[in-house]
Amino acid sequence: MTIPPPRIVELLPALMRYARRLARDQSDAEDLVQETLASAYAHIGQYQPGRSLRVWLFTILHNSFISRTRHDAVRERHRTGTAPAAAEASPQEHSVRLREIAEALDRLSPEQRQVLHLVAVDGLSYQEAADAIGIPIGTLISRLSRARARLRAIESGEAGDSRPPVALRIVES
Repeated sequence: MTIPPPRIVELLPALMRYARRLARDQSDAEDLVQETLASAYAHIGQYQPGRSLRVWLFTILHNSFISRTRHDAVRERHRTGTAPAAAEASPQEHSVRLREIAEALDRLSPEQRQVLHLVAVDGLSYQEAADAIGIPIGTLISRLSRARARLRAIESGEAGDSRPPVALRIVES
């Protein structure tokens, strides 16, 4: 079975956006997308005609990220003999508004970030997003609701954590 290359090429920007959100590093995101495409090619026989190619590729990307994260955590624990340190967000070179939004998103749990990105940024339906990350739709809706509520709390300064509130504002350049 073959998938027309133009269909995959059309999905590359969305895959890169999601990979950047997960990996928080451009180089790691590029590696993740390349790994996703190589895995998709290697397992093309598992693609079911009629299934959304987009959801299938997002599922592979998500699973690759999870596997890589687990592998890196185990390697780090063995290397240092301790728990890994928290990863720092890469610096944003975009407008102040985008940096503030990214900081607010980074304050969400990984699960909340994933569902918010798939639904709000990449425009997947709730069912497609749930299928992509392998969770029930009710769990996805719950995580999405908590993510939105947390973002509202961060914006209003009522987040209830030790970090200073992020004041989201529009900055015109």
